[in-house]
Amino acid sequence: MDDTIVGLATPAGEGAIHVIRLSGKQAKVIVGSCFRPTNNKKWSADTTFTLHFGWFYDGETKIDQVLISRMNEPHSFSGEDILEINCHGGMVTARRIIEACLSQGARLAEAGEFSKRAFLNGKMDLVQAEAIVDIITSKTELSADLALAQLGGHLSSRINDVRQEILDILSYIEATIDFPEDEIDDIALKELSEKIITAKDNSIEIFKGSKTGKIIREGLSTVIAGRPNVGKSSLLNALLREERAIVTEIPGTTRDEIREYIKIGEVLLHLTDTAGIRESDDPVEMIGIERAWKALNSADVVLLLLDALEISSGKLTNEEKSILEDYADKLIVLINKIDVLPSYEFNESMLPPNVFCLPFSVKNRIGFAELEAEIVNRVFEGDISVTQDPILSNIRQIQAMENCIILLEKALEAVYANVPFDLVSIDIRAALEEISSITGHHVQEDLLDNIFSRFCIGK
Repeated sequence: MDDTIVGLATPAGEGAIHVIRLSGKQAKVIVGSCFRPTNNKKWSADTTFTLHFGWFYDGETKIDQVLISRMNEPHSFSGEDILEINCHGGMVTARRIIEACLSQGARLAEAGEFSKRAFLNGKMDLVQAEAIVDIITSKTELSADLALAQLGGHLSSRINDVRQEILDILSYIEATIDFPEDEIDDIALKELSEKIITAKDNSIEIFKGSKTGKIIREGLSTVIAGRPNVGKSSLLNALLREERAIVTEIPGTTRDEIREYIKIGEVLLHLTDTAGIRESDDPVEMIGIERAWKALNSADVVLLLLDALEISSGKLTNEEKSILEDYADKLIVLINKIDVLPSYEFNESMLPPNVFCLPFSVKNRIGFAELEAEIVNRVFEGDISVTQDPILSNIRQIQAMENCIILLEKALEAVYANVPFDLVSIDIRAALEEISSITGHHVQEDLLDNIFSRFCIGK
């Protein structure tokens, strides 16, 4: 934190401009030794949130004509003095400016170090820091909106409210322990249990929608499965509206997984086209089939294609029966090739109860609108405006909140069982540590390193 760091804040490569960022106690001195402003009086005034035009030098060597933004501590992104050098967008120029700063005592910033300093200086918490990465990597407007809501502090505020409730519970328990001469009566037990119930209920409210939040942020893992030649690769191509997968009449054409991304409504799908699942003696095809089964296990949604001609005669393969039985909770069944039938009738008793089934034709694009509507409905449970309320969205936050809820439930059970308060406090203290880790009130250095390593150098 005593070092002054420098890093490229724009993507490497050619462009209109590059932005080189410095942060730290010596940022002004380092830049001042290299910068010759056209308006020296304005530069010398050292006012914050100002823009300065001039030339940047390395010793007596002129490097580039630049604009420099100055943001003085503590009212800057990192809470330190920050200067941003806007130069022409060639990598040679950017490299020479960075080298000039290094020669004056700066050091290269590590990945995410500017944001890490902002966190350590109290300019943001961990939820807001992780939201920055999510904004940068957002692939849909909805995921960007979710990240913006988190960056604005709405989620942090709700989490901090519950954290304070748990702190109050711990204070109540410790006060009771400190005064053992006061007999713990039914009123004290009732008051403690009510406090824990309130904290638990509020934690559950925050936890609600976490699955949806994770899907909005990361996308929906969607596997296309079925027997060979049922239309899996054709469906992939139709959804992508391009010829991504090879389609032939020869069974077993798809041997390996094909992965692509597509946006349906405001849902990002991670599509995986798998090998046709059947019995096979071909060792290469068998590897593809094994991978298909593994993909089914990890999928959020499985699009199972069944052949309308085969289904109309009541035929299901053993593999299709296994998928229908084992993955019913995440299945969308598409009865494909109904365009080849003079009329379509299907006996739904062939499927497990509550499995969503659609008559479908990849060739004639029958059923696509209904498929998209079903996917969106599953993600948002019919409510597309889910981001109006702040929700958890990454696995670290979700696991910590889930652990907090479990520990509060254990503490409540202990109170009901008349367990001594000092033992109840163990679970309450652990719950406090879990919820505190979400925003970073108590967090280990290795976790910080892991979080901020996902950032780019200049962020």
